[in-house]
Amino acid sequence: MFSSSRSGANAYAHVGVTTGVMGASPHKLIAMLYEGARKAVAQARMHLQMGNVAGRGEAIGKAIQIVESGLQQALNMEAGGEIAQRLNALYDYIARRLLEANIKQSEPMLVEVDGLLATLEEAWLGIGPEADRLAGAPGAPGAGPMMR
Repeated sequence: MFSSSRSGANAYAHVGVTTGVMGASPHKLIAMLYEGARKAVAQARMHLQMGNVAGRGEAIGKAIQIVESGLQQALNMEAGGEIAQRLNALYDYIARRLLEANIKQSEPMLVEVDGLLATLEEAWLGIGPEADRLAGAPGAPGAGPMMR
């Protein structure tokens, strides 16, 4: 479902977080992307509350970049099947909501996006032991059969 390429790592590095990216497993990279997106949303909320328009826009832009250039680009639509298609649609929705939240200066929309990302992050972290097991299997590609 997710690509083992470094495109997700590159997206994450471009938004200012580089520690641990290059040595991370594909599963860990996705976890880091979720964490980074949620931190950017939290920063956007803080800037919104403070009335800092430029900071809010920058943080929301960072979150959108992580979702689109990291999480969404890592999807393997062929191997991931319906799950990858649904995640792709959800990532599209998240990016649209972030943009709308910025335009409308809406904290409830940012809270909604953070909730969606938190749910996805929790599920992703929950499959960590299985991903590690599959990654250690002979002939295993990255973090399992759903990753490119």
